[in-house]
Amino acid sequence: MLALTEMLRCLLVLFMLAPPAPADPRLELLSAMRAELDRSMTRLKLPGYEPPYFLGYTVRDYESYDVGGKFGAVYQSTRNRVRQAYVEVRVGDYGFDNTANDSTEPPFEIDDFEKYSPGPEAPIDNDPAALRGSLWLLTDYRYKRALAALHKKRGQRATTVVEDEQVPSFARAPAVKHLDPPLPLKFDAALWSDRVRRTTALLKRFPEVFDVSMKVSADKLTRYLVNSEGSSIVSERVLYSVHIEAAARAGDGMYLEHSKSFYGRTPEEMPTDAQLEKAATELAAELRALRDAPMFDPYTGPAILLPQAAGVFFHEALGHRLEGERQNDEKEGRTFKGQLGRTVLPPFVTVLDDPTQARAAGKSLNGHYQYDDEGVAARPVPLIDHGILRNYLMSRTPIKGALSSNGHGRSEATSKPMGRMGNTVVRSDKVVPFAKLKQMLLEEVRRQGKPFGLMVSDITGGSTNTTNYDYQAFKGMARLVYKVDAKTGKETLVRGVEFVGTPLSELNKIIAASDSPDVFNGFCGAESGFIPVSTVAPAVLMREIELQRTKRGLERPPVLPSPWGDAGPVKPAAPAKPQQ
Repeated sequence: MLALTEMLRCLLVLFMLAPPAPADPRLELLSAMRAELDRSMTRLKLPGYEPPYFLGYTVRDYESYDVGGKFGAVYQSTRNRVRQAYVEVRVGDYGFDNTANDSTEPPFEIDDFEKYSPGPEAPIDNDPAALRGSLWLLTDYRYKRALAALHKKRGQRATTVVEDEQVPSFARAPAVKHLDPPLPLKFDAALWSDRVRRTTALLKRFPEVFDVSMKVSADKLTRYLVNSEGSSIVSERVLYSVHIEAAARAGDGMYLEHSKSFYGRTPEEMPTDAQLEKAATELAAELRALRDAPMFDPYTGPAILLPQAAGVFFHEALGHRLEGERQNDEKEGRTFKGQLGRTVLPPFVTVLDDPTQARAAGKSLNGHYQYDDEGVAARPVPLIDHGILRNYLMSRTPIKGALSSNGHGRSEATSKPMGRMGNTVVRSDKVVPFAKLKQMLLEEVRRQGKPFGLMVSDITGGSTNTTNYDYQAFKGMARLVYKVDAKTGKETLVRGVEFVGTPLSELNKIIAASDSPDVFNGFCGAESGFIPVSTVAPAVLMREIELQRTKRGLERPPVLPSPWGDAGPVKPAAPAKPQQ
């Protein structure tokens, strides 16, 4: 017993003598942000004017590695580190404050050129005093602009009719305390430089492909958020990506481009050497086929959108029109304003947005996050329930019929958060195996008396117009489109068309879906910046889609063959051994 007591005493002494665990430097930065915010909330007030009722500070720490190249050589290899600060100042109260209840920022005045405005840069050194200095100047600038905006907004109320007079300016949210575990950013620049060389050298075997490029990126975002309601959040996001692009010209001079992309949350999800070789070879083969494919004339008729194309379709035709701020903005078309509880899609279609979902179909989802950019917890939101509109994508900007956030306030860099998509998931109660879906396509083609239907494999460059300045429409560059013969089912590649349509019309032409959903990962640009998003969707059979001819240049290809084309076949470089 005595020996055991003595052993415990020795262990206690060793524990007391051991050096303390190193402090998390992120907490020191968060503490500096909190100290400056508390100081401003306590003391910031111009005589005769209101103090802020809400302050929010966000600091984004971006760290990235990029390797890019073409023609078997590395053209770019960089490492970048930057921090940016965003300050939100609200004066007035939750019911009526200085902000616009839409996606717009205060208008830019011509005399702003002559006024001092601090930049958004924050120190990459972990220097609390310097960070507080950046936040202090931004807070002062934003506070003065907020006061001016509030008084201007009050004056406009005397002459302007406000449709939703009783909708508050800002939604309350519970205080959140959250600290992500640190995430490593692993990037072997030498290994990926070698893979860039070998992959782009492989594409030199194809003389029809006159330009190739490959870019590999590893990006880490550490986000610090504090606000006057008591929230303190540190979140981390790591995203790896590989993009292979190639270009060719058809005999008639049409410029053709194609790409393959990979995304993942860990290095292990990045493509292997064999996968890169397969992707590059497929890319060149598809470009070669496009080069020889006939131009397609404008078309309306039945079509199958494969999962990648269906994902872009739902993102552009539906998702952007369900962003909350757009329902408040008089400049918007507001396609779904006032439609809560009404049928807007076929009754077998359900659409939700679930940022809490990390993976689907064996892939990591770009749009996954735990807390949005206003400090609100993410949660699954049923947008369309069996055809009936149930919710919008909500930030903390209230709209009529939806007065609180559902965790979709998103932004990048120094943009104001607004309701945006995360992981948009499309489900159908009417699913069949893909072979049956193709058979249904042929039956619909014959029923309509058409000579062929279409199969759209890939849509790139999707865009949509949501404003009321022009038509409510969307379009996407249909990169791989196949004619499907009504009699034989034979598939023939065509080129030179883009998918166009109006949302309410096209969304209600869905007949059925496949039983095998897939993931579309990418980035989406809108007023609040470029943010990572995902769509999980099956292939869908449409009763009718419309394709129009795309704009095309009629230039000649390079006059001379490539230098390596003159020198004979190019041998690919030997694979490099991965570094330990």
